[in-house]
Amino acid sequence: MPTLTGVHHVALTVTDVDRSVPWYERVLGFSTIGRDDADSGRRKVFLRGPGFGITLTLVQHPDADRTLFDERRPGLDHLSFSVPNNECLREWTDRLTEHGVTFSPITEEQSAPGTEVIAMRDPDGIQLVLWAREV
Repeated sequence: MPTLTGVHHVALTVTDVDRSVPWYERVLGFSTIGRDDADSGRRKVFLRGPGFGITLTLVQHPDADRTLFDERRPGLDHLSFSVPNNECLREWTDRLTEHGVTFSPITEEQSAPGTEVIAMRDPDGIQLVLWAREV
């Protein structure tokens, strides 16, 4: 079988990159590493998260449906980011509160015993989860 060596990037469709990019930078600490404003009107912004190598690409399509994200439709359900431990998860609650982000309380993830999570939504309603394995 051919080998997969990892995940190169994740691309999320957003309604407005000019609104979403600052949110990902300010709230989650991502940095912009590139842009592609195609002649077709499609806009892409490439972001890199602190502490890991995956690139998050935010894509704005010119003819995109402007409704908010709904994980019940086929496609992405949510995107999870690992954090080192439960203490870091608690630090995230302070940061999210500071930035006015609505999020769930820290809860044990029922489908993965020994983990705790926080769930939130980005400006387009895409569900993002911070995930910590109990230590």
